[in-house]
Amino acid sequence: MSLIAPKVRTIDAVRDVTFQVEPGELLAFIGPNGAGKSTTIKMLTGILHPSCGEARVLGFVPWRQRRELAFHIGSVFGQRSQLWMHLPPQDSFRLLGRIYEVPDRDHHRRIAKMAELFDLGELLTTPVRKLSLGQRMRCEIAASLLHSPRVIFLDEPTIGLDVIAKQKIRDLILTANAEEGMTIFLTSHDAGDIEKLCKRVIIIDRGQLLMDASVQALKRSEHFTLRTIGVRMSRPVESFEMEGVEILKKKGPGMKLQVDGARVPVESVIRRLMEFGHLEDISVRMPSLEEIIARIYREKGLPGAPPEATADDGEEP
Repeated sequence: MSLIAPKVRTIDAVRDVTFQVEPGELLAFIGPNGAGKSTTIKMLTGILHPSCGEARVLGFVPWRQRRELAFHIGSVFGQRSQLWMHLPPQDSFRLLGRIYEVPDRDHHRRIAKMAELFDLGELLTTPVRKLSLGQRMRCEIAASLLHSPRVIFLDEPTIGLDVIAKQKIRDLILTANAEEGMTIFLTSHDAGDIEKLCKRVIIIDRGQLLMDASVQALKRSEHFTLRTIGVRMSRPVESFEMEGVEILKKKGPGMKLQVDGARVPVESVIRRLMEFGHLEDISVRMPSLEEIIARIYREKGLPGAPPEATADDGEEP
């Protein structure tokens, strides 16, 4: 007799998500952990079969025509490698050429082009296990482009990389997009990837679409109206009150203010400050894309959203 009675609960990992991607577009598909990003990608690449709904990639139904679709798409899934760890990348490239049935002449030409584009050089003959993460990621992306795909799925391509390596990967992605004209479907938790690479962003959570907008529209939205003003006056300001303005920090003659640009122009705040004395130093900072996304997450009550900044957070005023 069993004392354990398992309970089964059905969860819709993705539901009511509708979008269309134009050829050559560089799209960010983001959301907190468990939002349904990976599930969506697995359906679009034919790995998972949805219980209902429709999807087409380049005219193919992914889960019904997975093999045919595979010849037209490429993918890089974070830390999971398509390269053989004990072989140098050039050997993996040859194997991938066979898998994708690329004619030898064309394949040699593609390897040469990818080696030049991604500055692979001696990396081609170095066993993958001896490459740094940044070097391996360059080889991974190059490998995904060898068969000239029309769409490439990049899942966290810069995860774990240092600042220099991240910038290198971003530059290579932009170059590949420009030269190859491919559509790039990017998922990333790094707002820098989104801001520097993409013109459009889709945000999902719990399998549902929350937002589909251009990055520029996102920056022009209500989430982008807050400004942080740091000032150092000629003398301390005892009291400062103004509609749409919150004092985040005050220390001696220095102050850090948060200004809601939708309620009061920054210029009006500066003019008001000048009534209290000479402004020795002033800086105005717009929120980063990362802060905008974090605010959207908080407003939607999404898991993993960072807390709102407090008066004690950040740099000195």
